[in-house]
Amino acid sequence: MWISMKSADSKAPTRGIAILGSTGSIGTQALDVIREQSEFLHVEVLSAGRNADLLIKQALEFKPNAVVIAEPSLRDKVFDALFDEGIKVYCGDEALVQVVEMEGINMVLTALVGAAGLRPTLSAIRAGKHIALANKETMVIAGELVIAEARKAGVDIHPVDSEHSAIYQCIAGEFHNPIEKIVLTASGGPFRGFSSEMLASVTKADALKHPNWDMGAKITIDSASMMNKGLEVIEAKWLFNLHKDQIDIIVHPQSIIHSIVQFEDGSMKAQMGLPDMKLPIQYALTYPRRLKNTFPRFDFLDYPSLTFEKPDFKAFRNLNLAFDALAKEGNAPAVLNAANEVAVARFLNDEIAFAQLPDVVEYALSKVSYQSKPDLEVHLASDTEARAFALEF
Repeated sequence: MWISMKSADSKAPTRGIAILGSTGSIGTQALDVIREQSEFLHVEVLSAGRNADLLIKQALEFKPNAVVIAEPSLRDKVFDALFDEGIKVYCGDEALVQVVEMEGINMVLTALVGAAGLRPTLSAIRAGKHIALANKETMVIAGELVIAEARKAGVDIHPVDSEHSAIYQCIAGEFHNPIEKIVLTASGGPFRGFSSEMLASVTKADALKHPNWDMGAKITIDSASMMNKGLEVIEAKWLFNLHKDQIDIIVHPQSIIHSIVQFEDGSMKAQMGLPDMKLPIQYALTYPRRLKNTFPRFDFLDYPSLTFEKPDFKAFRNLNLAFDALAKEGNAPAVLNAANEVAVARFLNDEIAFAQLPDVVEYALSKVSYQSKPDLEVHLASDTEARAFALEF
């Protein structure tokens, strides 16, 4: 199923990677990994939304077979810059769905933000490409469908989120041992310890200051509101075939323990490391090997105290909304995700206050008709309807 990852002096082919969202935080760090592991990995496809300048720079360095720019008005700029290099240039969302089917691609890293990752990920799976999943919304919206398609195609899904990568690493070699529960760790974000009253007065600048991780604006706001953790709970349910009661959250401000697995005998495994996304990215791209790298190393003496706290479900209402959507299943997670995307965009555009983020999501959940057995079209329709209600709020 996997191509051979032999020693550097062998003639084995390298693993061809398509990076969807190469100009974002995960995409640029993935290229750092590929730059360091060029004997084992090479770039086949790069894609970007509107950042044509960075996409061009990346393409000139990594020489992919093709690039995709989502914004039609930027297509000619990218084409002209890459024409002499013989790099194919495609444009638009539909091109992204099609390009992942190209020969030469062994793995697709879906690093797009939001619901935009769903259709390209499904297309890649159906084309037999293994997935490095950094787009949690794909699993939130249609996890049952995605897992079913992956099983049908014989495709592996390697999680890139640090928490899910941690779980994935902890269960390696333990597939015959049932999981009793998992514990997803959360940093608590910039507003750890804030009450509901305190959250009412926070600003956009405050919310964009994450204490540990360097992420894009949308994910940073999700972390501040704890919706990011709520989405991760739903993703974990599908990735690891768990029930709601098997998933816990604990606040761990240092972000050194990335998540924990507890087995039926009561023993626990935790995956630890510095808060550096390049580690889970490399693990996903090079699995099952752990390749030597020059990333910074963790030292216990730098962290003499690791602490843990209960999450505040009262102040951070998004956690309750996410667990409720998980329990309900059907199209509820898709509505939750779509409404949250709109809410975050409105907050970043200074249209609503931070404390109103869960209000927008709750409003959409109350308005969109519940469907217990949705197919892809129902999921997409629910997404569209939820966005309309979130804008109406």
